[in-house]
Amino acid sequence: MSIGVFDSGIGGLTVLKEALRLLPDGDYLYYADTKHVPYGTKPKEEVRGYIFDAADFFANKGAEALVVACNTATSIAINDLRARYSFPIIGMEPAVKAAVEKVDDRRVLVLATPITVREKKLHDLVERLDSEDIVDLHALPGLVEYAENFIFDEDTVIRYLLDEFARYDLKEYGAVVLGCTHFIFFRKHFKMILPQGVDIIDGNLGTVNRLRSLLESKHLNSGGKGKVEFYCSGERETDDGKYRRYLELDY
Repeated sequence: MSIGVFDSGIGGLTVLKEALRLLPDGDYLYYADTKHVPYGTKPKEEVRGYIFDAADFFANKGAEALVVACNTATSIAINDLRARYSFPIIGMEPAVKAAVEKVDDRRVLVLATPITVREKKLHDLVERLDSEDIVDLHALPGLVEYAENFIFDEDTVIRYLLDEFARYDLKEYGAVVLGCTHFIFFRKHFKMILPQGVDIIDGNLGTVNRLRSLLESKHLNSGGKGKVEFYCSGERETDDGKYRRYLELDY
């Protein structure tokens, strides 16, 4: 069967990497909307149009399941996507619940794109889980730009993170939630600046586990050849190395 994985750019490759590990026999279509990345700083209605263009692409390709490997796209369109398309659709949301359950009397810092931080979906999630007002939200749009341009050098990234976190006392935090799949590429950078004992949490494993459970519940067979096809805003990417270098990153 064909499993679609969609992101505004290359962040969803972190989800694809996890899917290839847990469901190695699936055949995957990876769609990076490189013509319109980043989503997180654009008007909401404009981004919705891009999301539905991508979903139409997967429908026309005969995808039997879709992973929206983008927190921003999930936050603004997941319910409408599920209403429009008949194939199973898995979304992503920041792993706030896992973080709140881990931190005891410390705080949680949720990092995401500007749209995700503004959206009602995330605020509703936090309100539902954060009875003691311990969750802070912070947007890091610069990391999306760095990831898209394959900028991972420590000097550049660490300087950016330290500037962004200057107003926080990081010793107060027990967990940092990576609420954008692009941010996961920078896990080792976060480890360099966060105090020892701070958990860095993302939703990738949970998302792929939901995909596996959903396929099983609907008796869909992920069996294939482990093939991956890459697409840039709907056009076939002939240079697979452009994306595979991200799958080979150690983070």
